[in-house]
Amino acid sequence: MLDSAHVPIRQSALLVIDAQDSFKATPRWDQRNNLDFEKNVAALIEAYRTARLPIIYFLHKDNDEGFTPKSPFFKLMDFIQPRADEPVFIKNTRNCFTSTPLGPYLLERGVRRVTIAGIQMEQCCETTARVAADLGYAVDFVTEATLTFPIPNWDRPGEELDVHAIRERTEYALRRRFARITTVAQLQQELQASSLVATAAAESSVA
Repeated sequence: MLDSAHVPIRQSALLVIDAQDSFKATPRWDQRNNLDFEKNVAALIEAYRTARLPIIYFLHKDNDEGFTPKSPFFKLMDFIQPRADEPVFIKNTRNCFTSTPLGPYLLERGVRRVTIAGIQMEQCCETTARVAADLGYAVDFVTEATLTFPIPNWDRPGEELDVHAIRERTEYALRRRFARITTVAQLQQELQASSLVATAAAESSVA
């Protein structure tokens, strides 16, 4: 795994994974954790736009309710309005690389570091982080910009893993193995500092 500290944030891209209305098609939406999800993802999008760095959105499709392309729920959440240079890739795997052109897209833009946000924390987000690390990318995992739901124990009806346990296990599994666990505020600071340095360098070269 590449350490984010050793890869400039100017070589970073934001991956917004499955922030789609499909999850609202069933009652489990009421069991979501992280009521600040939309606000935190929007803050990351704004920070990456200000820094003029790539943002890629993903929609997951399968046969579950709300996830078929014909469903009225199969769309990005309303708070996300992609710009013309911000692609939306449709995937049918839990990681964002295997079933989309993400790899070539990042390669063309010199991206060596990815920031992970979206739904679900321990499924498509965590799986993408693991695959990205194995492919040689530095990974920033922003837990507060992900969300999830309790997981039923299919072998023991009535038992479930709660969202606090899911978050703890995800962070334990990823930290210092597959990703840096970071925050919106930390990335905002790094992006702002990087932009100031880039601006100063550009002004110096003109002078």
